[in-house]
Amino acid sequence: MTTATMPQKSPLETRVGLDPLDTFARRHIGPSQDEIQRMLKALGCADLDELSDQAVPSDIRFDRTLDLPDALGEHALLERLAGMAGRNQIARSCIGMGYHSTVTPGVILRNILENPGWYTQYTPYQAEISQGRLEALLNFQTMVSDLTGMEIANASLLDEATAAAEAMAMCLNISKGKRFFVSEDCHPQTIAICQTRARALGVEVVVGGVDEVFADAADTSVDFAGVLVQYPTSDGRVECYQELCERAHERGALVVCAADLLALTLLRPPGEWGADIAVGSAQRFGVPMGFGGPHAAYIATSEKHVRRMPGRIIGVSRDAHGDPALRMSIQTREQHIKRERATSNICTAQALLAIMASMYGVYHGPDGLKAIATRIRGLTRALAVGLGQLGHEVNDEDLFFDTIRVRPTSDVAGVLLAASVKGINLRDFGDGSVGMSLGESADRELVRDILGVFGGNGDEDIDALCDGWSQAEYPGAFARASKYLTHPVFNSHHSETQMLRYITRLQSRDLSLANSMIPLGSCTMKLNATSEMIPVTWPGFARLHPYAPREQWDGYAELFETLENWLGEITGLPAVSLQPNSGAQGEYAGLMAIKGYHKSQNGAGDGRNVCLIPTSAHGTNPASAIAAGFKVVAVKCDELGNIDVADLRAKAEKHTQNLGALMITYPSTHGVFETTIREICSTVHEFGGLVYLDGANMNAMVGLCRLGDFGADVCHLNLHKTFCIPHGGGGPGMGPICATEALRPFLPGNPIGDGAGQSGAVSAANYGSAAILPISWAYIAMMGADGLKKASQVAILNANYMANRLREHYDVLYTGPHGRVAHEFILDCRGFDNSAGIKIDDIAKRLMDYGFHAPTMAWPVAGTLMIEPTESEDLAELDRFCDALIAIRKEIREVESGATDREDNLLRNAPHTIAHVASDAWSHPYSRKRAGYPMAWLRVAKFWPPVGRIDNPYGDRNLMCSCPPVDELAE
Repeated sequence: MTTATMPQKSPLETRVGLDPLDTFARRHIGPSQDEIQRMLKALGCADLDELSDQAVPSDIRFDRTLDLPDALGEHALLERLAGMAGRNQIARSCIGMGYHSTVTPGVILRNILENPGWYTQYTPYQAEISQGRLEALLNFQTMVSDLTGMEIANASLLDEATAAAEAMAMCLNISKGKRFFVSEDCHPQTIAICQTRARALGVEVVVGGVDEVFADAADTSVDFAGVLVQYPTSDGRVECYQELCERAHERGALVVCAADLLALTLLRPPGEWGADIAVGSAQRFGVPMGFGGPHAAYIATSEKHVRRMPGRIIGVSRDAHGDPALRMSIQTREQHIKRERATSNICTAQALLAIMASMYGVYHGPDGLKAIATRIRGLTRALAVGLGQLGHEVNDEDLFFDTIRVRPTSDVAGVLLAASVKGINLRDFGDGSVGMSLGESADRELVRDILGVFGGNGDEDIDALCDGWSQAEYPGAFARASKYLTHPVFNSHHSETQMLRYITRLQSRDLSLANSMIPLGSCTMKLNATSEMIPVTWPGFARLHPYAPREQWDGYAELFETLENWLGEITGLPAVSLQPNSGAQGEYAGLMAIKGYHKSQNGAGDGRNVCLIPTSAHGTNPASAIAAGFKVVAVKCDELGNIDVADLRAKAEKHTQNLGALMITYPSTHGVFETTIREICSTVHEFGGLVYLDGANMNAMVGLCRLGDFGADVCHLNLHKTFCIPHGGGGPGMGPICATEALRPFLPGNPIGDGAGQSGAVSAANYGSAAILPISWAYIAMMGADGLKKASQVAILNANYMANRLREHYDVLYTGPHGRVAHEFILDCRGFDNSAGIKIDDIAKRLMDYGFHAPTMAWPVAGTLMIEPTESEDLAELDRFCDALIAIRKEIREVESGATDREDNLLRNAPHTIAHVASDAWSHPYSRKRAGYPMAWLRVAKFWPPVGRIDNPYGDRNLMCSCPPVDELAE
């Protein structure tokens, strides 16, 4: 055959044949093309576009392709991000300010941070299948309580500055005082966040020296609700605050101490000298700096204040068999129950990072932690002595831990330049003095190099500089005498073999996406792809200080700029801030931007203080509105679950003089694209308000419609949902906000220096939890515009397919005009209580026997289950879950018909543990096989709940939020 007669390929066919084959969208989207067609056929649709037309209102459909770069393959993506990481300069950071170099033990790095069995877990609401991370978080609480000398700690907060602001709110709730005092010796970002939070609430924050706060001993009037101090101070001094505490308590004020956990292995803990609340960061317990995060903050207090403490608290209870079991305690404080009366708007934490920090404490134990602290103090001592010998003025040499402040004899600019040449970052206080803080990775060479910057000759004997210095204790009232971390868990796993087995044992007690789908409505538990996760621990992203000089983070700058542009294009809202480090923080930042805008319009900020919120809203919405200084006015929903437009108009008109905002979730929390969304937005605008759109359900919209196009003024995006950052068992998360150009001046600013912006800062670091932003960048870059649109369409397809299969067995509560749902749907289970004595808790626990995590329970409608399958689950997994729910419905019918006892049945006794099923005694009227292996496919792979059903009321009545004594466990 001649060339002229050979079959010719088109240029497209030739190009496709030579393109890289590691395309990502087909790996991320679970159903194959054949499975997609089968599901579409079951729904009576010809293609995905037809289904999208039926689910998404035509007047908001996006009429073009998103302007995004062509999709990258996985290999090309990693090369591109490696290039960015390579443009970040890894200096030896001595800046301090709460961020320190640390050494992450390899056994923790590989087996927790880089392990999908840990990072794909969800928040432990279903405690029976969350015992591993609950134990690790209980260890964290115990570690924090022991080190701070406090009675109780929570399971982490977002960052140290946010924790300090939450402690301030606690003080204002507990004390009669109306002002709050912040020591000028606190970290600058902490001061900035407290000022932002207080300003929104109309609370005055006074910043000054602690000697000023209660200078007049005769004045015992209540004025300040609390006082915040830093221990050691931001410039390194160790101060005694015992007298301050006594004076504060005489006046009815509380004392909050921002304390360095590692220093507390040597220093007298705050709980012993009178502090009421302790806050801080666990970053230096094995968690990389990550250019600002994520890290686990902590808050600890006395038991009498526990119900005013924000965040989650892990407690010990017992299961149905009387065995010890762990759970989240005091769950009535969750925002979706208390709404505008919630203690805090924080609904997430930094669980994965708290777990890492707790494992760091377990691995090193009390002796190891003290040795690390003592070594750091010794190196700092050598540095201080050496600088003194060189003629420089050093702050109090005897009372410091890891940080010193130096007033050099030479020009500061020259010192900073010389340090930069040696690859060292120091802190410039701006007053002719320089700070330096040493971390775990510091060594003799670093000390010698710093001395060289200040005129040393480079051959100093670092050990000799420590001669005559006692490593034992601090003097007098500063030295720690009390023991800590005495529980066996901190004294048993110090070899890598022991530690690996402990981590693996805990992992085996938790269900994650590595086991099965987690169909939680409004939570978007989708694939966290390996290629997205790999760059997170690269040194070029992980080892940068958040306040490193600008010229050292060019790679990050490129990543931030492109990600902001992409998110602006996806939402139709071009002004983007990446600072909020959780969805709740994004809500708060967006509302503060709205408030700032109104204030700029003829000073109307204080007047436009009404926020309309539908009754179906997620509980963080009203809690965030209250935190931002708004008054919440509820808007009704109709019988179809949609916002009652007439009630909205009536409320907006009634409050026309002070309407500030509407907070709305779209698609609705009821799992439907409301057809009136344009009218809703225009109504709010008509009466002078702005529209805040909660982006929790963005996974149904990317590429199909844009928020800014149909009337939203600002939104937050849950990058830990739609854009693939993993949930990590309850954090980390990221909640960047996207806004119109009119709101750009009011986005969060840099928390240090003069850049806090007109609305202030909301996170301790300018770019929030920057180290996890490469995950979302990678997802968008590998999906491209077409892949992102298809992901949204398949998410809608999967939800509608499941709803269609289950409709014969359960009532699907809400649908749109064409009988379609969005990316999630609600099953109505309210009738089962009357017909069979079965509640949604029973269904949730029985699903565990089938190897599944339950859907979202009792929200947004009590007595219902909300299911969101995401686009990442294939048809076989969807069918398995549907088969499980259908089988459970059959089990309910057996109770309804009287064939099975209303009390002793498969659902009321669920979940069934292997110990229970294999026990000698079995008195139930059903077989062991039906209890433990209700489906044949479970014999191939079965996740066994490690404990039986947990007794929640018992846990609240007998609150224990630290590791229980071994003898009690034995009993």
